[in-house]
Amino acid sequence: MNTASKKILIADDDASIRLVLSQAFTRLGYQVRATGNAATLLKWVTDGEGDLVVTDVVMPDENVFDVLPRIKKERPKLPIIVMSAQNNLITAVNAAELGAFDYIPKPFDLDDMTACARRALSRPADPEAARAQARAVRDDRLPLIGRSGPMQEVYRTIARLVGADLTVLVTGESGSGKELVARALHDMGRRRDGKFVTINLAAVPRERVETELFGKEDGDAGKLIDADGGTLFLDEIGDMPLDAQTRLLRVIDGSEPALNPKTGRRPNVRIIAATNRDLRGLIREGLFREDLFFRLNVAPLRLPPLRDRPDDIPDLARAFLLRANREGLPSKTIDAAALDRLKQHAWPGNVRELENLIRRICALYGEDLITARIIERELVDHQPQVQGEEGPATLAQLVERKLSSYFADQPDGLPPAGLYDRVLEEVERPLIQLTLSATRGNQVRAAEILGLNRNTLRKKISDLGVEMQRGRR
Repeated sequence: MNTASKKILIADDDASIRLVLSQAFTRLGYQVRATGNAATLLKWVTDGEGDLVVTDVVMPDENVFDVLPRIKKERPKLPIIVMSAQNNLITAVNAAELGAFDYIPKPFDLDDMTACARRALSRPADPEAARAQARAVRDDRLPLIGRSGPMQEVYRTIARLVGADLTVLVTGESGSGKELVARALHDMGRRRDGKFVTINLAAVPRERVETELFGKEDGDAGKLIDADGGTLFLDEIGDMPLDAQTRLLRVIDGSEPALNPKTGRRPNVRIIAATNRDLRGLIREGLFREDLFFRLNVAPLRLPPLRDRPDDIPDLARAFLLRANREGLPSKTIDAAALDRLKQHAWPGNVRELENLIRRICALYGEDLITARIIERELVDHQPQVQGEEGPATLAQLVERKLSSYFADQPDGLPPAGLYDRVLEEVERPLIQLTLSATRGNQVRAAEILGLNRNTLRKKISDLGVEMQRGRR
């Protein structure tokens, strides 16, 4: 990209910010023009000036969110970076919905701003790619990402619960984003100005759970009192010891007073609990109190696993790429074949596994474009040997993973002709070699184990170049 041919328009009522940005962009070789009001910016854009706009939201003459639709109507392909000191979710969402390329909160890091400008000026010309990029910018600022049917149901449930202040039980597999749901309920609800206090009951030693939650007499008030006026998030509630369950139940129903030492009153707390375990099954086993379950399950919300919403994976991947770049990792893009490969994966670790994969690729690979070959390599190399309670991966699963690399390594996704014979040869040779090794070179015994005629086995040994062990033939 020839930076000297690119012009950046800056709009901010703060002269010092205009100066800092103008100097930074000029040092990088860009042409710069700066103004302190929205009317001048709109005139420049209408006159056809500028390849990129960097603008504050609140201007002396007009709010830029009122100006953006006019700019987009006049210059629909002109990228706009919005910056604002109003660092909240609504500002970020408004910027994305109005077509901004990105939103950067103030005070900003100058390197982040210049990197964002470079991305905007080198953005894809393809309309669908541009729309995907805009979605990624918006999604990166949102607590939950996804437009699939299962996630739409989650959003509808959250919308019904944010104003109700009910106790909520969030269920879902590990890594599916249960804490993000809890935070969204808090941040958008009546208690947004209060604390959001978390305790992960699976991470706290069982003998310390009651102390962590309810405090002790030496002045440690505990998480329950700390959350007074806000939300207490009980993560992995299924791991709570029975004695702590009993005390929590007594506190909830008021039979055991838990007074805030600062106010002398019972704490006013909204409880949101989450679990990846089957609480009803634990109740049958005597490991979870049924009465506590009903106290917590006032408003149930189930979060779907990632494998049930594969259509969300491209949006998630792009948002995680942006997030990784914001945190200092190299900027990368991802192609369609790589996204298709991601959608084929089962994702036992759910959204957390996908985000970790993206971070790992950004950190370890020098390529600017993430391809299906890279995705395949990472998925195979980091595939766990044990799949939860199902035990080790089956031979069929291992073979499938290996075979998928034959397709992923090809530019067009299709390996050369003769794949069937090549695959059989790769499987046959080690199978025969291992069998002969186990029988100490006894071909009669090896043929019997393999279910082959001895002459057939002898021919395969010769054709495949299998090394013979010393022993009986």
